[in-house]
Amino acid sequence: MAIFLTKDSRVLVQGMTGAEGTRHTARMLAAGTDVVAGVTPGKGGRSVDFGERTVPVFGSVAEAVAETGADVSVVFVPPRFAGAAVEEAVAAGVPLCVVITEGVPVHDTVRFRALAARSGTRIVGPNCPGLISPGQSSAGIIPADITSAGRVGLVSKSGTLTYQLMYELRDLGFSTCVGIGGDPVVGTTHIDCLRAFQEDPGTDAIVMIGEIGGDAEERAAAYIEQHVTKPVVAYVAGFTAPEGRTMGHAGAIVSGSSGTARAKKEALEAAGVRVGDTPSETARLMRAVLAGAA
Repeated sequence: MAIFLTKDSRVLVQGMTGAEGTRHTARMLAAGTDVVAGVTPGKGGRSVDFGERTVPVFGSVAEAVAETGADVSVVFVPPRFAGAAVEEAVAAGVPLCVVITEGVPVHDTVRFRALAARSGTRIVGPNCPGLISPGQSSAGIIPADITSAGRVGLVSKSGTLTYQLMYELRDLGFSTCVGIGGDPVVGTTHIDCLRAFQEDPGTDAIVMIGEIGGDAEERAAAYIEQHVTKPVVAYVAGFTAPEGRTMGHAGAIVSGSSGTARAKKEALEAAGVRVGDTPSETARLMRAVLAGAA
């Protein structure tokens, strides 16, 4: 089992004919993803040869959905056009839209997130690596060859730390790994993923990766305490970050004690979550949890 993305998902790529879109479409296909269409305005009727698979290009998402039945869109569109691209996917009724683009203006994200909420489209991102259900499908830029299929779920703000935990726990394997992105406003939250993993019979335990800034991890801790019965292990990046300074992701702004890694760790531990001080320790904690030793 998996959450949000399975072997039956039919993926279209907005911006597939661009350099990044082409490169990562090839990687998604190699991971077993059923990429059924590309979308680039003005290039409808063409196709792109990926060796064993030739993918047709459509001029609009609506055309691509009508012709192929695509139910996932992955957006590789420059920041100034990304908002319109997501809105096009939402208008076409795509159930899941994965926004890889970094630097999307926050007001654009606020607008398309509101549209998506009204229409029932799930947004993952922006500024995220996407998601992967190993052995089934990949939507985004997460490497498929660093882990295996298994029964651990992972949700992370950080792309790099997503990859590290996937690699460190590669022998245990994952049901689904979701990189939600670190912008101040994102479509899918830690809580959304925690809820889905709790309901997924193919997930036995959850790794949650947070980082300094905002209160998403504190809200996730409150949700875990009330609703999650599966074991959760967490890591919070940014223990050495200086106060009052923006660090890394646009959302990582710390003021006083609000948004600090220490405050987040304390909230998670109060909810019964085991929190590692390093990614490697977090992996060891997960092993201990699954072995019944922690």
